[in-house]
Amino acid sequence: MICQVNDLAIYYEVHGDGIPILMLHGFYPDHHLMKGCMEPIFDKQSGWKRIYLDLPGMGQTKGKDWIDSSDKMLKIILEFVEQVIPRQKFLIVGESYGAYLARGIVYTKPASVDGMCLLCPLIVADVNKRTLPHPLILLRDEELLSRLSEYEANEFRSITVVQNHRNWEKFRDHVLVGLKVADSEFLERLRKNGYEFSFAVDPLEKPFEKPTLILMGRQDTSVGYRDAWDIIENYPRATFAILDKAGHNLQIEQERLFEELVLEWLERVKAESRVAPSTI
Repeated sequence: MICQVNDLAIYYEVHGDGIPILMLHGFYPDHHLMKGCMEPIFDKQSGWKRIYLDLPGMGQTKGKDWIDSSDKMLKIILEFVEQVIPRQKFLIVGESYGAYLARGIVYTKPASVDGMCLLCPLIVADVNKRTLPHPLILLRDEELLSRLSEYEANEFRSITVVQNHRNWEKFRDHVLVGLKVADSEFLERLRKNGYEFSFAVDPLEKPFEKPTLILMGRQDTSVGYRDAWDIIENYPRATFAILDKAGHNLQIEQERLFEELVLEWLERVKAESRVAPSTI
């Protein structure tokens, strides 16, 4: 499906019916990352409308020269929401950069969001200011790595701490598929010139008091885990978990724990929805 925002054609997919959930992937991958880890959860659930989109410059959504900042990315997402689920409250699941944009939505339109899940969230936009753990590989299948192309092996090794065949297949199908088609020139220009919001996104006017789930990987050397603790008081209804044997692909490397924690979050949201209106 296509949603037109100005001259930008946003590719998206909708699965299921019910409470809308906006799925925001990270920087460079595409909607396959979110769809790959979230859809198995909804094999056990009904009543949820999952909306997966490709952000500009990623997947099937082309980058445009006028999209030169995360502020504009956020504005595009808000317009997308107004067109696809007008005047409805919704949930957000954001991974990495998508979690940064998710917090931008909560900052801008908190009354529209009935719950949020942040997966390996980008907290500090400036990579030089992030608190990162020392690199640690917990399992390396050398025979597997020897069969991959240099590009595949480098991408897999750079972000995965449990490097086995199962995790490679999921990385290939959910993450690498997006990396291969990303508009690197567009994304690197945005990263250099406007990656950080022009405003401080985390000082909220008041705490976000809806069911929240914040998940970090203990071995995540991309965004780390310590910086996320600085925003915990914004979310008095948050489950906050740091999972061992997990890097920046927590949803792949700790799939069972990820699914159970997301299911519990959905149950909390469902309990709230029984007593709260679903439109604004």
